[in-house]
Amino acid sequence: MTRSRPSRDRRPSGPAGDKRVTTRNATFQQWETLLHNRTKRHRAGAILVQGVRPISMAVEAGWTVRSWLYRSEGRLSEWAQEMLRSVRATRYAVADELMRELGDKEEPPELLAEIETPEDDLSRIRVGPDFLGVVLDRPTSPGNIGSVVRSVDALGGSAVIVGGHAADPYDPKAVRASTGSLFGVPVVRAPSAREVLAWVEQVRAGGVPLRVVATDEEGAAELAEHDLRGPTLVLTGNETTGLSNRWREEADDLVYIPMGGTASSLNAASATTVVLYEASRQRRGGRGPA
Repeated sequence: MTRSRPSRDRRPSGPAGDKRVTTRNATFQQWETLLHNRTKRHRAGAILVQGVRPISMAVEAGWTVRSWLYRSEGRLSEWAQEMLRSVRATRYAVADELMRELGDKEEPPELLAEIETPEDDLSRIRVGPDFLGVVLDRPTSPGNIGSVVRSVDALGGSAVIVGGHAADPYDPKAVRASTGSLFGVPVVRAPSAREVLAWVEQVRAGGVPLRVVATDEEGAAELAEHDLRGPTLVLTGNETTGLSNRWREEADDLVYIPMGGTASSLNAASATTVVLYEASRQRRGGRGPA
């Protein structure tokens, strides 16, 4: 007998073991810490994710879902039902009022996913002859981090390294700004420039001529005149103070983005995107600097 597909917007007929959360109990408070407490989020090794695209991309990329949180009231879409059916994890039916708090929106999200985060290990980053990655030096804005991750994903980049005392790439604002790209691009936190530079030397010792190219208003060459076709690590400084002295000394090349008008500089995420676009432009069809 052929089974008919469930109609759209029906409630899931989940297992009897689904847990219910109707008060701000200890379980709910743990979810809140994943949203608001960076230290506990890092210690738990998990984040709380909402939205069709981010959740779908995390699942497609093979990230581990620890638990599902779904609305206990109303109906769930076919997409939400499919997520609950296809990915096995602990399931919680959560009161709308609590889902609204966790989603931080007027309308409660129908589905949230508690997803495990990977270890911060630079060996997760694979470097080949066409590598294009980004180092963000002490970024303070999680939104900028998420925007850069999105640009790296869109422009053929390979990875993002967040270095030094910086905003958290797993902050909800960063996750939202990445629009799901966080789950498709390796993002690794590094304590300081020292660890990143040691990794760069390991990559070079392995036969890959990786160059660190930093953007700076006092750069020696205009961006479009610099060859970005080889394996490249783009370096962007802090939004307020720019590059640290260590990175300024260690960068192989300093390039500048020509500007007009009254603006003295670009937003860190915007500047990084400009460099990524130029690298992508040069690499299409093997064309060099303009």
